[in-house]
Amino acid sequence: MIAATHECSRVIGNHSKMTSSASLRDWIAGMARAQWPLWLAGGLVVLAALGGEPARVALRYDRAGIAAGEWWRLISGHFVHLGPSHTALNLAGLVLVAALFPREFRARQWSVLLVAALATISAGLLLLRPGLAWYVGLSGVLHGLFFAGALRWVSRREWEGYVLGGFLMGKLAWEQYAGALPLSVSTSGGPVIVDAHLYGAVAGAAAGAAMLRDWASQRR
Repeated sequence: MIAATHECSRVIGNHSKMTSSASLRDWIAGMARAQWPLWLAGGLVVLAALGGEPARVALRYDRAGIAAGEWWRLISGHFVHLGPSHTALNLAGLVLVAALFPREFRARQWSVLLVAALATISAGLLLLRPGLAWYVGLSGVLHGLFFAGALRWVSRREWEGYVLGGFLMGKLAWEQYAGALPLSVSTSGGPVIVDAHLYGAVAGAAAGAAMLRDWASQRR
């Protein structure tokens, strides 16, 4: 009787482990399907980094190049970086976005957020920063993604959304008033264009607000 009980416990334990393992695999697979636009963006950052300085010069947002018809720079400039530390910093930010918001957005919504941030930042720099000769980096886009995620949490009345949103707004206010945060320049390896963060956050907030109806329908 005792042996049978032990065998039953062992079978139940193994079944629980198998169920937990299957659930984890399903969760990871579902997250991968939903977040493939983020991983695509990360892959483009890595590929651009492998190209070194020639790729950075050829792909960066460059006002003179854009004026000469090199329109791809409006998009590609966000995927090249100043150097290894700048690249690693923004890749870490992208991983953090994926980890914080694993099921908050569908793939189509991530795509909309990315495109909105890319377009808004480039348009803002082109129209509102005529003296800016060149720009690189994904940090402005990341601000948009974080802001949209915070808005998603706020729409569900989650306190973390208010905390994250408040932190982002405080950071943006500081940058507009006093310039880049003290550690930003040293970690990125060069000057920080704080207006790109602002434009990205505006894009994320606007795109996130436009998704409110979709989020409301998901709750019903």
